[in-house]
Amino acid sequence: MLYYSLNHNSPKVTFAEAAVRGQAPDKGLYFPEYIPQLPTDLIKNIRSYSKEELGFIVMKPYVGESIPDDVLRQIVAETINFDFPLVKVTEDIYSLELFHGPTLAFKDVGARFMSRCLGYFNRHAYHHTTVLVATSGDTGGAVANGFLGVDGVEVIILYPSGKVSPIQELQLTTCGQNITALEVQGNFDDCQAIVKQAFMDADLTGKLSLTSANSINVARWLPQQLYYFFAYQQWHLEQPPVICVPSGNFGNICAGLVAHLSGLPVKHFIAACNANDAVPEFLKTGNYQSKQAVATISNAMDVGNPSNFVRILEMFNNELPALQNVLSSYSIDDVTTAATIKNVYEQHNYMLDPHGAVAYYALNDYLQQHTSDNGIFLETAHPVKFPDTVEEATHTKIPFPESVQYLQGKEKKSIVMPASFEALKEWLMKR
Repeated sequence: MLYYSLNHNSPKVTFAEAAVRGQAPDKGLYFPEYIPQLPTDLIKNIRSYSKEELGFIVMKPYVGESIPDDVLRQIVAETINFDFPLVKVTEDIYSLELFHGPTLAFKDVGARFMSRCLGYFNRHAYHHTTVLVATSGDTGGAVANGFLGVDGVEVIILYPSGKVSPIQELQLTTCGQNITALEVQGNFDDCQAIVKQAFMDADLTGKLSLTSANSINVARWLPQQLYYFFAYQQWHLEQPPVICVPSGNFGNICAGLVAHLSGLPVKHFIAACNANDAVPEFLKTGNYQSKQAVATISNAMDVGNPSNFVRILEMFNNELPALQNVLSSYSIDDVTTAATIKNVYEQHNYMLDPHGAVAYYALNDYLQQHTSDNGIFLETAHPVKFPDTVEEATHTKIPFPESVQYLQGKEKKSIVMPASFEALKEWLMKR
């Protein structure tokens, strides 16, 4: 398997090269030269596979010869060594809970897979790899946890000051060791733009071996397919599900679409967005317009110009009607999000986080119009990460999960930085 740049002005590379570089030299995102097709009997017999074996079968074609099979099996096993339960919420709606990993967020899978891949690729290296990553919330904690203590890798996380939840901030600012948090005085789009500019700067790329741990990196993006296979393993209805994904940078739903095009049965996809509605507007009008990010209570989705949407367009040859046949998109405001948390808790005794609430509402609305369908929404983060919003809506104190008890009483350690590339460059060049 080789990967090409979506800007079509760089040579094709292996999985290892794509993972280490993050972006292509022409600044395009890497994309697999083809989408592998699943073995014909895999879906028919999917319940007979262990999670580990299923994960290996799915990921092997993308990794190719870059990692030996025994090492890849170990990487997959370590990546997914927690539960991904499919929980019934109503008669026709199920929640795929992706918050049972070490940082209580769906991004644990991609971060753990990528960190272990880079650890393998750097096993004989005499220089450090610097992972530069922007986060709107959960990516930072997952990447910090996944890369903590990995030899030969330094991680620098940019996050928007005052725009991540308290637990999210503690997860990415209290690690120490090879993890540094930069508190940027701006929004997520500012952080993402600064990181992208860093990869384009000859001085920095000449001094540092830079790579990205955002979902633009194939090693972070592609393993997210596994959620969808684990959901289907637990799906007991004959008709394939409609799947609704809370969407910010569109890496997660993009991975789901790859899984579907490789042969996983899904009846329809829904991208559930908050007030940041670039993609819903595009699917409605055919006109794509990136926008300044709007702050919402579902902060991890506060992205005005989602990087991965270009990959989705590539999958459908930039043909809008073909994309519309497979994908719908909704924009849900904060008032509706909070009301959904309240109503679902009162009526079904199920506690949503704000991102899951956006997805639940969009899926429920879709199913009201498609009454013969059933669906799954992705619950991407534990409600405890958003205590103010969830506790106000439910009037219930959220128990602190045991896996994050260690954060209580810790003090954040961050470096405050203006929202400018020049500030980041000066800081990096002086290190």
